[in-house]
Amino acid sequence: MSAHLAVVGGGVIGLSCAWAAAREGWQVTLVDAAPASGASWVAGGMLAPVTEAWPGEEPLLELGVASVALWPEWASSLSADAGRPAGLRTEGTVVAATGAGDRAELDALASHLGRLGRPVERLSGRELRRLEPALGPDVRGGLSVPDDLSVDNRALLAALQAAAEKAGVVSDRRAARAVTGGPVGRVECVEGPPVEADVVLVAAGAHSSSLHPALDGLVRPVKGEILRLARRAGAFPVPTRTVRALVDGRPVYLVPRENGVVVGATQSENGFDTEPTVGGVRDLLRDAERIVPGIAEYALQEVAAGLRPGSPDNVPLIGPIGPDGLLVATGHSRNGILLAPITAAAVVASLRGERMPDVVGAADPDRFAGSRR
Repeated sequence: MSAHLAVVGGGVIGLSCAWAAAREGWQVTLVDAAPASGASWVAGGMLAPVTEAWPGEEPLLELGVASVALWPEWASSLSADAGRPAGLRTEGTVVAATGAGDRAELDALASHLGRLGRPVERLSGRELRRLEPALGPDVRGGLSVPDDLSVDNRALLAALQAAAEKAGVVSDRRAARAVTGGPVGRVECVEGPPVEADVVLVAAGAHSSSLHPALDGLVRPVKGEILRLARRAGAFPVPTRTVRALVDGRPVYLVPRENGVVVGATQSENGFDTEPTVGGVRDLLRDAERIVPGIAEYALQEVAAGLRPGSPDNVPLIGPIGPDGLLVATGHSRNGILLAPITAAAVVASLRGERMPDVVGAADPDRFAGSRR
């Protein structure tokens, strides 16, 4: 009989790992009371390691670049297995700046990336508008980053659920309250009998820390508010590329969908609060309209907030942790969808007893062993 893997968490990371393990011949049970929901459902879907880069986070940049390179083939395989599109968009990304301070910050980012051997193209406001006519006159300059992609996160989740089901993944729609690792792993649920498995993988996003003592304090919820706008008849066309921007120092992004855009995202740490605020919605609409004025004619279709799973250093935790060898794939912060392919590949390598890809070494949970002691 094949070995049994219990995956706790049915977001994009849990679903990706469950599908990948089932393709490897594992018997997989996915434990989640509401799979394909939470932060994965709310997300904008940017696959943007370069434009998310920040000095001091070079290991995360390398991990993201490695993962985005996997995305086209991974999405193709997923679409074939699911029988439906995975939602990948390959038109690229532009980054816009308004005032002199914003332009200086983008220049600093471009210089930083150049020193790392990842040059980006600097463009004037006029050149950016030639690429994206929807950009408004307040845009004075920016960058073109064609290799930063995007995906319709909801199409992706639907494809992952379909592919996982076809691969034989069993969905256990209960909430987990505690887990143990090997040699016989257990998932204790809030009701009913536990799920026993040869290996337990925790991929429960912002809720991971409460499931096992080794994860205590290593994953925290980071709230992000996000809007979905639908293009109305006669309104300016939707941008073809993802548009990221700095507006008086505030970041904002617009990610295209078939007939609208996703606008995001605020960032705050308020525990497990998922109520959108008036101030958050106001700020997102104000800044997005300065970059793409035509959205003023769009319909406000949805307002939501999700909880990103933050780690102490913004790098995820992927691999075994704790004395009982619990397997984890969590703490992906703002990069869960981007890092889904490489996370799934790393988890499969671990299940095979093989060494994980070298670039995943930065995500080794053992880097926090000293602080836990």
